Amino acid sequence: GLARAAERDAAAEAARDEAPDLAALRRAAAACRNCALWQPATQTVFGEGPAPAPLMLVGEAPGDREDLSGRPFVGPAGQLLDRALAEAGLDRDVLYLTSAVKHFHYERSGKMRLHRKPRAAHVQACRPWLQGELDAVKPRVVVCLGGTAAQAVLGEAVQTLSARGALRTLDNGARLVITVHPAWVLRQPAGEAQESAMRMLVDDLRLARSALGTPLG
Repeated sequence: GLARAAERDAAAEAARDEAPDLAALRRAAAACRNCALWQPATQTVFGEGPAPAPLMLVGEAPGDREDLSGRPFVGPAGQLLDRALAEAGLDRDVLYLTSAVKHFHYERSGKMRLHRKPRAAHVQACRPWLQGELDAVKPRVVVCLGGTAAQAVLGEAVQTLSARGALRTLDNGARLVITVHPAWVLRQPAGEAQESAMRMLVDDLRLARSALGTPLG
């Protein structure tokens, strides 16, 4: 419908304005056949945002809305992330957002397409795209939303809840913050549990903002 067309136009506009090396990477990723996930998926969901960018957010994989629109973080988890970013004083427009895996991994339940966690082989198959984005975006701070993102960036398994809330330094000198995925926050029971999970996410985003050291603009 019209909303879908508007989302496609916005994605095309974002792609037109980006750095040449990132645009080339996006075009190449659109034809990716590195693993089998491309077959049932609608399209590759590549990252979005300026390059270079001071801060890069890495999620797990696209969901249903992202798969249909071709844009990252536009579904319910993306809306919660927008609220968390606003609370942390971060402007989504100056950040680069992407996912460890670029195709929607799902199973059907009637007419519903239910998100499935990507396997290690899917993360591995997508690593060249993520590495290309890191090289092009040159973020000073990287935020990994959840364990799959952290594993994709670090190359090792990570327990999100024990690893969160601390600053690490990557080999290239960028700072790394590991936090919970907004979809995990949404899955917590409404009330105190969900509020506590949201506080974790906002606190970690504030830590990432402070690690930048200079105002975003």
